[in-house]
Amino acid sequence: MFQRPLHLLPLPGFSLGLAGRVPYRPIRHQAFDASFEQDELEEARSWYTSFSESSIPKGQTTYSRSSGPGGQHVNKTETKATTIWSFEELIKHIPKLLHPGLRASKYHNPRSNTISLQAQTQRSRTANTEENRQKLWEELLRIYRDSVPGETSDKKRKKYEALEKKSNAIRLDTKKQKSAKKASRKTSMSD
Repeated sequence: MFQRPLHLLPLPGFSLGLAGRVPYRPIRHQAFDASFEQDELEEARSWYTSFSESSIPKGQTTYSRSSGPGGQHVNKTETKATTIWSFEELIKHIPKLLHPGLRASKYHNPRSNTISLQAQTQRSRTANTEENRQKLWEELLRIYRDSVPGETSDKKRKKYEALEKKSNAIRLDTKKQKSAKKASRKTSMSD
């Protein structure tokens, strides 16, 4: 079995370029949130500050009999709540940056393109329905935390700008040195 030497293994966050021999790092000196669309980031951040559990749409809730412990009460009443939200209905209420995360959620049903949650821990229908809304709210907050980076401070932004300037200056100096070296070769060969 062939094993790749350690110096040729990709590092986390890096991809392999040139037939898997050289680690490739696309952008070197840049703040983390610089790779996102700034208007989408602002939309997501403003949504987060105003987002509350009451801003979630109702969805369609059906009730059925619960399973598990609870005795006769569980067997006779329909308290298990299954709430379904259509994906199109939910994306109207969340920013564009969270759409892929919601689609990748464990609660997403790709066949019907819905978000489906079930609760049967409480003895009442309304409590189980509210538990479903609470679960969706927590899932949306988790998706937000995973998808949207925190704001880069001005201090860090200036640091990355300085690093980018320095990197560019070093690149130009190296380019000038190579150009001068080639120019000196041409004059020595023409003599």
